[in-house]
Amino acid sequence: MATVKEGLYYSESHEYVKIEGEYGYIGITDYAQHALGNVVYVDMPDVDDEVEAGEEFGAVESVKAASDLIAPVSGVVVEVNEALEDQPELINQEPWENWIIKVELSDKTELDNLMDAQAYEAFCK
Repeated sequence: MATVKEGLYYSESHEYVKIEGEYGYIGITDYAQHALGNVVYVDMPDVDDEVEAGEEFGAVESVKAASDLIAPVSGVVVEVNEALEDQPELINQEPWENWIIKVELSDKTELDNLMDAQAYEAFCK
């Protein structure tokens, strides 16, 4: 059974956002990494790229499928998780710690469109 973490925001496309001040750390949920299987590659945007809520910003490839990454919030990429370039499997091992991109949020009200842990858990059932 996939775990859901309290205090994060969730999208219907199975990305999460962890908020720290004006920044959001975006990754894929435990549910998503279970569904994908062994992750072999993560396609990430570049620092300073803009991402827009609801738009694709990269992809995760596993041994059985490739899945587009959809930005749950809008902002400017300030950091990418470079560890994933050499060790994409970190997403399988610890999806909550291995975020994909860090963005400076451009509109915090977009968080209102996302689910909390209880709603996401219900959504996954």
